[in-house]
Amino acid sequence: MDSSFPVILYYKYVQIAGPERFAAEHKWLCASLELKGRVIVAAEGINGTLAGSRESIQSYIEAMHSDARFADMEFKLSDGGPDTFPRLSVKVRPEIVTLAAGVPLQADLDNHLSPTEWKQMLEEDPDVVLVDVRNRYESAAGKFEGALACEIDNFRELPDYLEKLAENRDKKVLMYCTGGIRCEKASALFRHRGFKQVFQLHGGIVNYQKEHGNAHWLGECFVFDKRMTVRVEEDLKHVGQCAHSGRPTGRFVNCLHDLCHCLFLLAEETQLEDPETILCPQCRANGLSRMTAVYKGSPASTRSEH
Repeated sequence: MDSSFPVILYYKYVQIAGPERFAAEHKWLCASLELKGRVIVAAEGINGTLAGSRESIQSYIEAMHSDARFADMEFKLSDGGPDTFPRLSVKVRPEIVTLAAGVPLQADLDNHLSPTEWKQMLEEDPDVVLVDVRNRYESAAGKFEGALACEIDNFRELPDYLEKLAENRDKKVLMYCTGGIRCEKASALFRHRGFKQVFQLHGGIVNYQKEHGNAHWLGECFVFDKRMTVRVEEDLKHVGQCAHSGRPTGRFVNCLHDLCHCLFLLAEETQLEDPETILCPQCRANGLSRMTAVYKGSPASTRSEH
């Protein structure tokens, strides 16, 4: 990865009047700075991940901070490259991350824990329950030790899944996601459903690893761009397992089948031994082969959650 071509991850829940006009103006700003990536705009705020030259990224951050609505918005930086994103996309959506639960956000910063507070509570309270509210393929690549990974394929499935965690309603829940945005809505949902003590990791995994590296963390962190995963290099051990062979791996691919394109873990050695493994196990079980599956490309970077 190239430190001279950073990637920024950010969000802010704030009222945006006229999101369509804001999005058009914002797209012009990003394009003028030659930034690529994805930005979601809604009446409830903004959610983005962008890549560009260090100078362009700095100019973008300064432009955003000059707007009173975003003066305190946090930006998480990591190393990227010129091809991290294929293009620029700025879209208007009903929500900046889709949960569709009908639960109002609760602006309660008392349930936010800094990475150090999070680590301390994890180490000192043996009764805490760690909950990973990301999608199942994300937690397959890496997660905190002992975390309960939600068996969901998309964040909007969380409300229906929540009943499976009901036995933890009276316990102290430590919740986390990649950058914090999903926890804002998930924590409101959990509390709305009767969970008594819910705490979220401020800034998510990305923020935690900048301060504490791999402490209590296993594997890699999934990201929604061409990099697919990022890691803290010290003592890295893959916790992900190839869907076909069970080999340790952190390598994601999209199923070759046009009507599927699901993300799954595939070890490079496994694919070299059997090229048919570029199809996910379910598609192979349904009798498909590379000759019957037409690939047009549907990269993971079309998703936008963090």
